[in-house]
Amino acid sequence: MTTDTVRWGILATGGIAAAFTADLVDLPDAEVVAVGSRTEASAQAFAERFGIPRAYGDWGALAEDTDIDVVYVATPHSAHRTAAGLCLKAGRAVLCEKPFTLNVREAQELVALARDNGRFLMEAMWMYCNPLIRRLKALVDDGAIGEVRTVQADFGLEGPFPPSHRLRDPAQGGGALLDLGVYPVSFAHLLLGEPDGISAQAVLSAEGVDLQTALALSWDSGALAALHCSVAGGTGTTASVTGSRGRIDIPSGFFHPDRLVLHRAGRDPEEFTADPADGPRTTLRHEAREVMRALRAGETESPLAPLDGTLAVMRTLDAVRERIGVRYPHE
Repeated sequence: MTTDTVRWGILATGGIAAAFTADLVDLPDAEVVAVGSRTEASAQAFAERFGIPRAYGDWGALAEDTDIDVVYVATPHSAHRTAAGLCLKAGRAVLCEKPFTLNVREAQELVALARDNGRFLMEAMWMYCNPLIRRLKALVDDGAIGEVRTVQADFGLEGPFPPSHRLRDPAQGGGALLDLGVYPVSFAHLLLGEPDGISAQAVLSAEGVDLQTALALSWDSGALAALHCSVAGGTGTTASVTGSRGRIDIPSGFFHPDRLVLHRAGRDPEEFTADPADGPRTTLRHEAREVMRALRAGETESPLAPLDGTLAVMRTLDAVRERIGVRYPHE
């Protein structure tokens, strides 16, 4: 870092890349200086849309741009290992979309590459950077509900999605678990750490990816988690964490909530709401700010989304896929 302004490169030009870039351009201490795609036409169109000065028609050229401080990798997750690896090897810091990789082996390779080269790397688990989720975590850690006993969370999309859609394409790491289930799993990990026991049931598509999956996680402490993800039906995206002395509910949109409700015996429910100054609930700016804070501080990973935690989540996802019988061609 040579200035207070953090210079960003965007790798890929899909919907999540556009949403992230739109939030970046509103941050006064961020500058989007380059975009890379598989084709020059796609990169150029994206650059013109957001006023980005440089557009590259291949990922390697973006990675080698020394005027970039950090690259946001927004490819499908089947390409995260390759795309993030290119950037780390070229000396760029990386914010990589979730799920971090297809499997824990790929995740370990990226983490080792970052640590061996002293480069910043973070999974873009924006939920972990959300102010209300951080408030929930603080309440739990401070003992507001006592010892955690159960965690519940769900994330489902209505669909239906045709067999050609990326969510049903094994070659792109399709299925509900990696694309959506990573949120309930990460939520449970945030509160309880890596589980000691894992069981799962799923309904698979003709292509061999999971259309919906139910997970039961257990910890030696006696805590349990009941989690669900689906691309076959829209769910309420609710979450709840119950402790020995109370409960916190997220009534909707648990991974980007606008309110939490704390319930404790003998007291009126206590509601915590999002600060309007933080922007809309769908904003990705919180994770961008965390990346820039860490870079200015000279940190190589974020305490909000530590790499060991990312590896633990990937181990859980691998274990679930083993139990439900989902395997990708790349493996």
